[in-house]
Amino acid sequence: MASPEKNKKILLDMVKQPSNDYCADCGAPEPDWASYKLGVFVCVNCSGTHRDLPAISRIKSIRLDFWDDSLVEFMKTRGNAAANAFYEKCVPPFYYRPQEKDCVVLKDQWIRAKYERREFTGENNSLPYSSGLYEGILWKKGKDNKQFLKRRFLLSETDFTLRYFTKEDSKKPKAVISMKDLNAVFQPEKIGHAHGLQISYLEEERTRNLFVYHDNSQEIVSCFNAIRATRFAYLKKVDPNLVPLITRSSIKEGYMEKTGPTQWEPFKKRWFILNLTDRKLSYFKTSLDALELGAVFIGTEGHGYSVREGQPKGSRSGRWRFAVTLETPDRQFVFLCDQEQDQREWIEAFKLVISQPMLPQHYNRKENTIYRKKWQCVGLAACFREPNSGRVEASHNR
Repeated sequence: MASPEKNKKILLDMVKQPSNDYCADCGAPEPDWASYKLGVFVCVNCSGTHRDLPAISRIKSIRLDFWDDSLVEFMKTRGNAAANAFYEKCVPPFYYRPQEKDCVVLKDQWIRAKYERREFTGENNSLPYSSGLYEGILWKKGKDNKQFLKRRFLLSETDFTLRYFTKEDSKKPKAVISMKDLNAVFQPEKIGHAHGLQISYLEEERTRNLFVYHDNSQEIVSCFNAIRATRFAYLKKVDPNLVPLITRSSIKEGYMEKTGPTQWEPFKKRWFILNLTDRKLSYFKTSLDALELGAVFIGTEGHGYSVREGQPKGSRSGRWRFAVTLETPDRQFVFLCDQEQDQREWIEAFKLVISQPMLPQHYNRKENTIYRKKWQCVGLAACFREPNSGRVEASHNR
């Protein structure tokens, strides 16, 4: 007869062993669920997808459920390391392996690809994201409105481009996007769709965003990995050292208010994105803006960059609430946060970027960052028309 307490202790001892002490699928620490058909330990979040695959995987809690002796013996013969050696044997180097904090669609499709479709065991050599050519229909948000419209996308490894067309049978693309600076990242909450994908690239040295989704989760993840595959091939050709930069995620996003260089200009609410890989702080009018208003390069402390909380020296008391002051060699930036927690998170994010050493490619990016000295006027001598607004503003107060 099975001893529940004895079997529970065996499982709890097993889950403390190296490789079993993190989720087999997303790497979350201290998993407390297990698949007794696959012999892997997984976290509560990944267990949900396993539960949706009853023909492939069967899930039990290692703490709360009853475990028969035969199931425990089976788990003792498997474990995460042995299972992943088989199910992840041939994962392409460009394929994105989701982590604990990644969105549901990435983790769900990773689990299905591993166990249900067996894409990485070496049995399947015909994968849509690794053919060097991807074509599909995605819903794309209009540049100047909130409406999503169907657009045809064509990704080619031959010339390292992503094209999209306004009509399915169009011969002439609306845009031809180079792989040189293209980036793709899932942003379901921002876009308002569980499969929302943000594609960014440089257009005349300004970041432009495309917000897209597909109703089919496998299709959108295949599109994402096809982009990574093409970018991987491009980076291998131009500079193999840049391969780790296939796609980049921001370390902090959110609204803050900013003012101009004299710090007497009105504060304006902007959506900010801080990227560690590019050492770049970009800002937009809203979270779903297609075109970047401006950007600031973030160097190291040794290059004259620093960040602190609170108002600048010599300013009037009480004018800045939850302020973040960013010092650069050219000027001082002051941002306002709505909450003290936001202030702390932004300061920690800036400190993380500043603490990282600059790489050779960062020096080129610094010169090409949109925020240039010609925008750093103190008076009102230089003016420009803010994109799509019809208003004229001082250039330093975008």
